[in-house]
Amino acid sequence: MCALLAAILLPGAVTAQATPAASTKDKAATPDNAVMLTVFLKHDQSRPLSALKTQLAQQAFHKVFPPDGVEVVSWNITMGIGQVIVLRLPAWRLAEVNLAIENSAWGVYTTEFFPTYDFMPIAQNEQTKARQADAAQ
Repeated sequence: MCALLAAILLPGAVTAQATPAASTKDKAATPDNAVMLTVFLKHDQSRPLSALKTQLAQQAFHKVFPPDGVEVVSWNITMGIGQVIVLRLPAWRLAEVNLAIENSAWGVYTTEFFPTYDFMPIAQNEQTKARQADAAQ
């Protein structure tokens, strides 16, 4: 109960505890600590775009998302869905990304999150092996 009360009254204290100090973790994503996260931001289609942009500005979305040091791999508009963003970040920063969305995008977007990984090197390796097998026949 005390933790819930602290979270309501002192959200900054909870945020500080949720994110390890930079001195204890590497700040940048590396192959051994990185995750990729696909974020779907689906527009609220019941409101005009101008109202959505105004709300995003009031909530400082573009100031807090993505958090500094989180790599944006791609950021696309997918018609009929909204924005599809792929991020690469150290796993320990996942809560920070989530809080940035919760604090600045809710009310404008509905959100979905999907952990992902880069399949391209695996696919290329499989294609190379398949071509080599064909060449050997």
